[in-house]
Amino acid sequence: MIDVLVTRKHNEAEGICSFELAAIDEQPLPPFSAGSHIDVHLPNGLVRQYSLCNHPQERHRYLIGVLLDPATRGGSQAMHEQVHEGSRLRIGEPRNLFPLEHGAAYSVLFAGGIGITPILCMAERLALAGADFELHYCGRSEERTAFIERIRGSDFADRVQFHFDNGEASQRLDAPRVLDGPAHDRHLYVCGPTGFMDFVLSTARTQGWAEAQLHREYFSAAPAATQDSDSFEVQLASNGQCIRVPADRSVAEALAQAGIEIPLSCEQGICGTCLTRVLDGEPDHRDMFMTDAEHARNDQFTPCCSRSKSARLVLDL
Repeated sequence: MIDVLVTRKHNEAEGICSFELAAIDEQPLPPFSAGSHIDVHLPNGLVRQYSLCNHPQERHRYLIGVLLDPATRGGSQAMHEQVHEGSRLRIGEPRNLFPLEHGAAYSVLFAGGIGITPILCMAERLALAGADFELHYCGRSEERTAFIERIRGSDFADRVQFHFDNGEASQRLDAPRVLDGPAHDRHLYVCGPTGFMDFVLSTARTQGWAEAQLHREYFSAAPAATQDSDSFEVQLASNGQCIRVPADRSVAEALAQAGIEIPLSCEQGICGTCLTRVLDGEPDHRDMFMTDAEHARNDQFTPCCSRSKSARLVLDL
């Protein structure tokens, strides 16, 4: 864990604030790569993940951008209302679940709204490396588009196209055209609202992009239906203990009630913090962290949101 000071809080756009974090002891912060995020421990006890959006060569600060989500579960609200310049926070070291493929001959970056945060860091890194890329940044309006002046003043500004929902039709994103004719050494990166990401990824697949060329990071998961979720059991491989998981509780909640704590962070199946090995049984995967191929193996699952298709899951706990 790292103790940091909020050295600057800035309104980047309507509903979006950036926070500049520096180490309390003024020492250099741990290095990070483009696409990395940090766990931020909030004043209200919640832990949330935020992507780093400053240049990867910077060690004196971390910069994150936070959208005040109308459907907040308490994280973004705490950042906007309880965290100010001079506040002290605890954060985890950077982790990267959304890395660049440095062997790519060309990269196509898509950002939707606050999804610009990891994508902006990627653009900085690619520009520094002299790599070929283009960035498509989609937003509702210019007023709600974060870091717009930073991007327009960057040395890669000529590689960026802005697409505003309230703009002229001619500047709207034409994804089929952008993604036409994929080559094996081209890679796509997308981050933003779930609907936006699904649209970009489905368009890429239709245009013939291979799954290995597609990279994504979800910020939130769609609400999971629970009315068809039956209860089931999980069994601990270490001692054989069986724990009933009722229809209205997650596996993680049932385990916690039984005194078994597992690492949790996003609680939506996005970050992979709680990933647990499955020794027997068939999980009902509801996460957005693992790939389809990893789901098909059924040898691990996310107990924060996923359930079971079998009557019992045996867990490596």
